[in-house]
Amino acid sequence: QRRVYRTTTHVPRELGQIMDSETFEKSRLYQLDKSTFSFWSGLYSEVEGTMILLCGGIPFLWNLSGQISGRAGFGPEYEIVQSLVFLLLATLFSAVTGLPWSLYNTFVIEEKHGFNQQTLGFFFKDAIKKFIVTQCILLPVTSLLLYIIKIGGDYFFIYAWLFTLVVSLVLVTIYADYIAPLFDKFIPLPEGELKQQIEKMAKNIDFPLTKVYVVEGSKRSSHSNAYFYGFFKNKRIVLFDTLLEDYSALNKEPAEGEDGENEETKPKTKNKKQGCKNEEVLAVLGHELGHWKLGHTVKNIIISQMNSFLCFFLFAVLIGRKELFAAFGFYDTQPTLIGLMIIFQFIFSPYNEVLSFCLTVLSRRFEFQADAFAKELGKAKDLYSALIKLNKDNLGFPVSDWIFSMWHYSHPPLLERLQALKDAKQE
Repeated sequence: QRRVYRTTTHVPRELGQIMDSETFEKSRLYQLDKSTFSFWSGLYSEVEGTMILLCGGIPFLWNLSGQISGRAGFGPEYEIVQSLVFLLLATLFSAVTGLPWSLYNTFVIEEKHGFNQQTLGFFFKDAIKKFIVTQCILLPVTSLLLYIIKIGGDYFFIYAWLFTLVVSLVLVTIYADYIAPLFDKFIPLPEGELKQQIEKMAKNIDFPLTKVYVVEGSKRSSHSNAYFYGFFKNKRIVLFDTLLEDYSALNKEPAEGEDGENEETKPKTKNKKQGCKNEEVLAVLGHELGHWKLGHTVKNIIISQMNSFLCFFLFAVLIGRKELFAAFGFYDTQPTLIGLMIIFQFIFSPYNEVLSFCLTVLSRRFEFQADAFAKELGKAKDLYSALIKLNKDNLGFPVSDWIFSMWHYSHPPLLERLQALKDAKQE
């Protein structure tokens, strides 16, 4: 794929009508920089993980956690307390070692290509907030999971699976209402033509829409997105302001007397107008609602939970094998949390790669089906132009090595999606 980025320096003939040479070159350089970053950060991650294993980093951190919890009055019999200390130290280590990479990605690569909208202060405030929120969720959930495994008897894997199912459903339900607003501002989409059209489209396909929000994604990045969430009769749609041509802060001139700065966002450089027109936004939403109407969301949940149940069952089979613990430096103890880490992270690694590939193939199939659904709604022409605009705004590179695309792309390449829409667009 890197060879494709390096050698494809001119717009291919089949792309001549949808992409100018300037945008093509910008996207090529952006993806080349991202590819280089991905290689070095991935290499570092592999080296770090290997050194931790070879140098006994996991048993060292477990023993250190035991010493810390022991000083707090919790002896070896309080395994769950020691496990939580271990988890806190491990995630803190991961956050610290990952910080330079995150800084470089945000303030060098994303900044260089015009996507970053954060100041350094906002970045660190955001990182600290994310770490705290993650711990507030991770530690209680992990402690309850370990407790269930401890007291669950022979069928603990069923109870553990049911617990994780409930937790995942609760998190999906509360995320956009209570967690996401801690990081971004959500406002109801103002009354007007766009909101009326969205409500009309939702009604026509029996989508139980209750609210439409706009999130100020432009505070963080100029990349765009849209999604829906909620269960049963309480569905909500969230649109990033960067998706909306009429609402994006990146398209607005500062009011007279303002310099475009505040303590959280850097001064906005005036870019070419970005985002989609109302008809194109409706086409994008038609695609997203197609995922709901065609049952893709439910199918993904079912697949995820079937996989989760299988993993917990295999965990129950393997957790008693002392040689697994000994291979990772635990000769005298078999802590449950360490068992979860060994089995889920290492033993299942080859299986997870195969599963990930299968889900990627399925995802591409779902994307074509959702495009076809939007086409049936009469949105083919607008979705066609929206896909071109979004690719341009996000500097997506439309030329791919077929093996790289097959393994990594959860969405079909742009040209394949446009070709599928082309006949209906011409009609």
